[in-house]
Amino acid sequence: MGKALTLHGYFRSSAAWRVRIALEMKGIAFGQVFRHLRKGEQSAPDFLALNPQGLVPALEVAGQGALTQSLAIIEWLEETQPGPKLLPADAWGRARVRSLAQIIACDTHPIQNLRVLQYVKRQLGQEQAAVDAWARHWITLGLTAVEARLAEPESGRFCHGDEPGLADICLVPQLSNARRFGLDLSPFPRVLAVEAACQVLPAFRRAAPESQPDAE
Repeated sequence: MGKALTLHGYFRSSAAWRVRIALEMKGIAFGQVFRHLRKGEQSAPDFLALNPQGLVPALEVAGQGALTQSLAIIEWLEETQPGPKLLPADAWGRARVRSLAQIIACDTHPIQNLRVLQYVKRQLGQEQAAVDAWARHWITLGLTAVEARLAEPESGRFCHGDEPGLADICLVPQLSNARRFGLDLSPFPRVLAVEAACQVLPAFRRAAPESQPDAE
């Protein structure tokens, strides 16, 4: 597909990070436009024309338009692009992987992302310590659920079996968030084992925040 794809993101955004991992796993070349979230660049008029939510990521597809929401983008890549599969071949496996991914992408990450934490601090008048405690609380609940699910027989080296996929793509960025808020990860040995298996893979290393041109 060449560079017919342009990813609008931010090096530290968990959601944009997920899409980078998927693109790297699929071996797809892509361009990047960087939107510095802490400087409010996601609210620029040109970006709001692509994504009225003012959130990253947005994936511009030449000749078609823009896709938003990381899971929707990744599923589109899975359905339209060759390369390693990000979802299992069987219906039960696909549902299980999606459920693991959604624990993080739908029920954990949104409650502790930047705009929510800024609202808790500024509009609700909370001190930074309370904001950080809020984030740790919700991340703990999410990782506790994932840790329990990883005891299921369908899990292997990765969240589902012995090949990385959509659930792992969501898990790795969330663990970075957990560390940023000072969460003790020792209660999650299965989660950490999956992360370690992912971190040695070139696609995950290339997609990591510290490997991005806009890293600070």
